[in-house]
Amino acid sequence: MSRITKYIGEVRAELHKATWPWESKDKERGFKRFKELTDSTVVVLIAMMLLGGYVAFWDIIMLNVMKVLTL
Repeated sequence: MSRITKYIGEVRAELHKATWPWESKDKERGFKRFKELTDSTVVVLIAMMLLGGYVAFWDIIMLNVMKVLTL
């Protein structure tokens, strides 16, 4: 039980070190408070689309190669 308590204490300590978008020091209002969060989200979505396109491209290529090889 003490291991679980120690683990939870360490997790809480690490979470207090993190920066959270809703704890803005600038007293901004609205979506301006979340600029870093929205920018990061857009970057992640673009990266996911590019990676998905890359995987789909090679999947189609490999599918056609396998069709040619198994005829």
